[in-house]
Amino acid sequence: MAVIRFQRPMNDIFAEMERLRNEIDRIFQEGFGGVFTRERTGVFPPVNVYEDKDRYVLTAELPGVKPEDVEITVTEESVTLRGQRKQEDGGEKANYHRREREYGSFRRVVSLPDRVDPNKVEATSRHGILYVTLPKAEDVKPRQIKVKSAD
Repeated sequence: MAVIRFQRPMNDIFAEMERLRNEIDRIFQEGFGGVFTRERTGVFPPVNVYEDKDRYVLTAELPGVKPEDVEITVTEESVTLRGQRKQEDGGEKANYHRREREYGSFRRVVSLPDRVDPNKVEATSRHGILYVTLPKAEDVKPRQIKVKSAD
């Protein structure tokens, strides 16, 4: 008896699994009139984190979420965003042809590259984007050292 092993790189296997999943989703959507739809397509809310000399800034896309519906918890090493995006009501006579916008509760924990001072954090919301300014802890900020002459 001969055993033939065919090994694909892992990224090929995952790509093939994703292709198969997409094809099954398409069959269910076409075959059942769109009754079955894919649930969560990604991570919500999507975030960016960048830094400058004194702070980190986290931005999060939160369209349709009121600032009062967002809870932000900060530790020295992470930021947790928690809230709820409420379902839009099209009324009693609404007949949806497509419903892709997600709604419901969310919770997202983002680890920070270094420690921050949780007591100095500020958050603002503008046009559906949340901006969280996270000042770096004093002991992790870069310091410039003057060189003294030994002469």
